[in-house]
Amino acid sequence: MTTPGALDARFWSSRRVLVTGHTGFKGSWLSLWLHRLGATVSGYSLGVPTEPSLFDVARVAELVEGDEGDIDDLPRLTRLMARVAPDVVIHLAAQSLVRASYDDPVGTFRTNALGTAHVLDAVRQVGGVRVVVVATSDKCYRNYERDRGYREVDELGGVDPYSASKACAELVVEAYRRSFFSSVMGGASVASVRGGNVIGGGDWSPDRLLPDAVRAARDGEPLVLRNPSAVRPWQHVLDCLGGYLLLAQRLWDDASLARPWNFGPDDRTAQPVEWMAGRFRSLLDDGAPPWKHDDRADARHEAGVLRLDSSQARTQLGWRPRLSIEEALDLTATWYRELGRDADARSMTLAQIDAYTARTETVHC
Repeated sequence: MTTPGALDARFWSSRRVLVTGHTGFKGSWLSLWLHRLGATVSGYSLGVPTEPSLFDVARVAELVEGDEGDIDDLPRLTRLMARVAPDVVIHLAAQSLVRASYDDPVGTFRTNALGTAHVLDAVRQVGGVRVVVVATSDKCYRNYERDRGYREVDELGGVDPYSASKACAELVVEAYRRSFFSSVMGGASVASVRGGNVIGGGDWSPDRLLPDAVRAARDGEPLVLRNPSAVRPWQHVLDCLGGYLLLAQRLWDDASLARPWNFGPDDRTAQPVEWMAGRFRSLLDDGAPPWKHDDRADARHEAGVLRLDSSQARTQLGWRPRLSIEEALDLTATWYRELGRDADARSMTLAQIDAYTARTETVHC
């Protein structure tokens, strides 16, 4: 019998899973984890997003049948869906950076909102998919700078293009779910997932706190912070992805779970940016000053306080974050330190997955 809140390796063994955005930071971790669970993983992505990347250094392409294509290309995506015939689709492909959305707002809306519609329409046209999990963002909520965490029933919104595009993606999911995938019509069970600010080894994205800290440490410079007092719901990528996988597993037999879900950390994990920067630089132990404030005016809005309430996932799925913020930072710093000592990136990543899996009592028999 499966322990509540645990993944069941029997469920995932030989399961056909399509991951969009499989070359990204979260997509690479997810692809490696699914492969470890015995799934047959296929991917669809518009190339490798950063140089270096976890996808390359961990040689994920050796384990995943990947197809390079734009999420805006519905005919190509539909052909791939028909060829792969996935049981489960996990949609991660996105423009995932707030500040980049100011530089390309139209592209951000096209990828995040219309791209989501393309994935769901390919599922609708091809048929046969049992479960779809669409990753949006904790920033899909209209942010009133509250101290309490946002719940799945709270108002959607966003004053920057990225946040607004994720709110749009949520509306797209709801429209497709009610129009084409309701319990009356049958077909796929479609849920959206809203994770916190994920951290972990192998992220080299620009304008993200810990990757920026790694680059600053490499150059022997202090990390430059725009908003040192901003509070975010930090969590390790394994806690976030573990929630996605658990939900997909449960959706297989319970279509009533086809709705939005938060997967965020405990409230005490929501820390200011300056605390995260100082703690992480001390773990890297590079000897440089930890951070300095960039006090130049910047008209680009970023939320000051953001928290998630994940009580729905705790009570109805048995999910909970397994890693404290200190453990998450230590795992992340260890990953980057060991890579700098020429450790094998795939082996390191799989070792962290295995250790995490053991903590969650994954069933193997």
